[in-house]
Amino acid sequence: MVMKARRRATAGKQRREMHSLRRVLRSPEIKQARKRRKRRRKRTLQEINRLLCLMCGCQEGAGDDIDALLETIEQSNGLTLQSEGCGASDNRPVLYVEHRNLNPETELKRYFGARAVLGDQRPRQRQRQFHRSTWMTIPKNTWPRFSRPGISMTLLESRDGLQYFTFEHSRDYQQIQFKFLDSVESMDPNNIVALLQMNPYHIDSLLQLSDVCRIQEDQEMARDLIERALYSFECAFHPVCSLTSGTSRLDYLRPENRAFYLAGYKHMMFLERRGCPRTALEYCRLILSLDPDSDPLCMLLLIDFLSLRSREYNFLLRLYQDWEVHRNLSQLPNFAFSVALSHFHLSQEDQTESKERERLKHKADLLLQDALIMFPGVLMPLLDLCTVQPDAAVSSHDFFGPRSQQTPALAELVSLYVGRTHTLWREGGVLLWLEECVREVLRRVDAKDPLVEDCQNKRKQRYQSAPLNIHRHVILSEIKEATSTLPLEVTTQSVMGFDPLPPLDSVVSYTRPERSHCSKTAIKNPDYGLQLHMGSRSYLLEKCPLV
Repeated sequence: MVMKARRRATAGKQRREMHSLRRVLRSPEIKQARKRRKRRRKRTLQEINRLLCLMCGCQEGAGDDIDALLETIEQSNGLTLQSEGCGASDNRPVLYVEHRNLNPETELKRYFGARAVLGDQRPRQRQRQFHRSTWMTIPKNTWPRFSRPGISMTLLESRDGLQYFTFEHSRDYQQIQFKFLDSVESMDPNNIVALLQMNPYHIDSLLQLSDVCRIQEDQEMARDLIERALYSFECAFHPVCSLTSGTSRLDYLRPENRAFYLAGYKHMMFLERRGCPRTALEYCRLILSLDPDSDPLCMLLLIDFLSLRSREYNFLLRLYQDWEVHRNLSQLPNFAFSVALSHFHLSQEDQTESKERERLKHKADLLLQDALIMFPGVLMPLLDLCTVQPDAAVSSHDFFGPRSQQTPALAELVSLYVGRTHTLWREGGVLLWLEECVREVLRRVDAKDPLVEDCQNKRKQRYQSAPLNIHRHVILSEIKEATSTLPLEVTTQSVMGFDPLPPLDSVVSYTRPERSHCSKTAIKNPDYGLQLHMGSRSYLLEKCPLV
């Protein structure tokens, strides 16, 4: 009886609580809160719907089914949800970028292990002051507190499955940019340091001061400033801007976008020198995907080197096969030789079957012979940098001697390739293979192979003048063998480190107001400390304290 009474009391108490809860839920305040939540949820879904429609290029009212929209986006981007096996990478776009490969720690962990790379970083990251998660850089506690510097990204249009973005400067940021240009004209880097202390995330100041640190051999500070610039850019990304899909575009003709190209390029070169070629290759893909048609920094002259350094031979061969038809990559010396070298390395791998090994080796021989016939001017400088004394039959033959004259544009491409990749040809097995192919090329030349005369005519007709993006790439590469071949019209003009060789048809969104007291002699002065002197490998930057 006592237990039944207790159960009845408990049930009665629960009923009373339920009645009171129902009264509360039926109150006008709760009903209004519910309506507000429904309206917010509806607005959020409408915004997601609008953004998805912009990404896939469909009409505004056609996006009621979000799953269907996502499927449309995946099809337009050429993406499929697959595992990370070799088969999945073949179905992705050739310039697909993986987020995890943008972090150099991913590559360093493969070399040294997670314990050696991370060390005591984890406890410190819990207390960091940067709350936004980014892919390109990891913010550091030593950086100044981040506040939006006035850079934003706008989606201009979506067309044919591609999204065209641009960075924009606020009015306050424009005033800082004007002060930066005044500091450049003052010929005193200390003014840039003072400007950066007041505006620690101003992009062009970070880029310029990074060059100062690099010349002063403070590589750690130079790399840190570039990472800070990339972090500032990534915090300004548009919500639908994707680094991985290869469908986001940035027009280099707009000055606001050029700093992102330059920051990515400089960060990539720091990674390559740091011993992270796989991560550098991922950034090279990213930069190339922003404008693959124009390729303003001419990343096609570098991507083969990074692919060979990171042993991504299959990626290089796939890029060559996909782009050869519409880009004529075989007419670039770097691709002609690097594709042959990729086939050779694949033929030497242990897991390759014997028949496949023979096929790859035979194809590598033919490709290298064709490359030597098309670009005979590569051999002697390459052997010279490899400290290899050529055979008497080779050095005395006219084909590889002075008779193989090159146009200035072709000499620029050849010097760039040889100066950058000669270390890849120093291996004993590669040199023996090169020697075999050179002997076969001489035999074909003496036998009057029709390909020899055909390639000679092509060299005379093509390579008359190099476009501006190749000159810009040579300047940024700072390879002395290549910078010495730049034409006079480039070496005689002032080249600014934060915007080297701007396009002639730039799309300017705002202009700097004229100043009557501005001294124009500083800009024309060839010894100006913040300009790039084409006779040397680096910027002639005056020493300045960075503390």
